[in-house]
Amino acid sequence: MGCIHYRKTSDAASLIVATTFGVVFGYFIGISLPSASLTMIHAPSGLVHSTDQHSRSKNTLGASSVPKIDVPTNPRGAESLPPGIVVSESDFYLRRLWGEPSEDLKKKPKYLVTFTVGYDQRNNIDAAVKKFSENFTILLFHYDGRASEWDQFEWSTRAIHVSVRRQTKWWYAKRFLHPDIVAAYEYIFIWDEDLGVENFNAEKYIELVKKHGLEISQPALDPKNGYAWPMTKRRYDREVHKDAEKKPKWCKDPLSPPCAAFVEIMAPVFSPEAWRCVWHMIQNDLVHGWGLDFSLGRCVEPAHEKIGVVDSQWIIHQSIPSLGNQGESQNGVAPWVGVKARCLKEWSMFVKRLANADRAYFSQASKE
Repeated sequence: MGCIHYRKTSDAASLIVATTFGVVFGYFIGISLPSASLTMIHAPSGLVHSTDQHSRSKNTLGASSVPKIDVPTNPRGAESLPPGIVVSESDFYLRRLWGEPSEDLKKKPKYLVTFTVGYDQRNNIDAAVKKFSENFTILLFHYDGRASEWDQFEWSTRAIHVSVRRQTKWWYAKRFLHPDIVAAYEYIFIWDEDLGVENFNAEKYIELVKKHGLEISQPALDPKNGYAWPMTKRRYDREVHKDAEKKPKWCKDPLSPPCAAFVEIMAPVFSPEAWRCVWHMIQNDLVHGWGLDFSLGRCVEPAHEKIGVVDSQWIIHQSIPSLGNQGESQNGVAPWVGVKARCLKEWSMFVKRLANADRAYFSQASKE
């Protein structure tokens, strides 16, 4: 009985080993099949040929099958693209997440107005924004980081908000108002937050700018409220003026800034063509923009005809140093003191850079 029992146990063990080996061997054969070449399978030769042709035809859809494209007239960086697919300009039009793209916009705003703002001036900006119709895209640059708190205003949900702490209007303009981004707009308003607009209507302003052919302009400043250059003071006997009524004695050329061809940097308005030039003149590291207003005439010709002040639509410069107070107090000195010191320093730096650039250009031109 003992011998018989041993044989049965041995046979059972052999069966288990054989079965296990078969399962393992079959598993490895199975996982290796997907990677096997079709030619190793005894399929009809016609089928193998057809499958191979299909594989090659799929490969021809890759980039390697597209003829090399080189279009020097395309924007820089897009020379390898067919011109028909190149979209070199953009805009701030808001788009939906659903539906047909062609049906996104019931109306395209024709103008752009930007304000560099802090939350403390919210009521002032609310009054200003209401002076701009639905023909305007509203863009707010927030220097205090409190962008979400503006949702109390109904128009805020339609506005575009960009928030970076302690940055200036010209810092934002250089980074977010590239000429190819704002090219869709007929005029670009780049305004401060401390402007009184009770006597201002944006649509009427645009009409006068077009009527008088102004490429760079600003609303006149009420001479009874705050300081203004002679050129930007309101005159009561006309719609628009292009030179100062009373020219200071130190005004060497009556057709040059600040006696003509001059607007201040607090509330300028640009055509897209003029802005393209001005944007390139803005220095990346000089963020306050002081001195820029004296050089705007380089961007339009003739400057004394295409730069002007609109008298019949005027504003008040309230001179509230909100952004200036964002600076840091040093040695007990008020923050705005350090900010103003940098403004003056940047003005000097800009003048020197421009003079050096002129000198280098004309020196090279004379050699040629």
